[in-house]
Amino acid sequence: MTDPKADLQRYLQLAREALLWKLDGLGEYDLRRPLTPTGTNLLGLVKHVASVEAGYLGDVFGRPSPESLPWFDDDAEPNADMWATAEEPAEDVTALYRRVWAHSDATVEALPLDAPGAVSWWPAERRDVTLHRILVHVIAETNRHAGHADIVRELIDGSAGLRRDVDNMAPGDEAWWRAYRDRVEQAARVASEADRGGA
Repeated sequence: MTDPKADLQRYLQLAREALLWKLDGLGEYDLRRPLTPTGTNLLGLVKHVASVEAGYLGDVFGRPSPESLPWFDDDAEPNADMWATAEEPAEDVTALYRRVWAHSDATVEALPLDAPGAVSWWPAERRDVTLHRILVHVIAETNRHAGHADIVRELIDGSAGLRRDVDNMAPGDEAWWRAYRDRVEQAARVASEADRGGA
């Protein structure tokens, strides 16, 4: 039997490391450049997830993060936590994330899973939570954004995979992946033509 809190912490840490791994080896431009119409970028994802942890595993349990997060000020521009300015070095953003997760880990260590908290920015009927619920929420949020980072990184240089130690990808060289993608594209075209024919 394993400890439920340790299981949750392990899954959170795996997601954190997967997210940061997506930044490895890239220069400032590739770390910041938006690759979707809504501006999704690698460094912004890290900055956002650091902010999420600071709130949920800090403020919610009366243990505010010692980090100043000016992008959450009342006068901050919308989406300020989703990108890094030219004046915010990448190493500062990743270091912030590591400091925030150390503070989060201290919160998890200090409290039992049934410890009560309050999410002030949630509707009143859902505001009262436990550490267990918030850990599940933060794990889901971190994994969601790690998935975004996986796709963004693949768009930058073709790198893909779950984690540094386990890529969880089908075996195949570049030619195999090209042929696979072509098969997926062909299936989409055939399905589309059949759909148009039935309309």
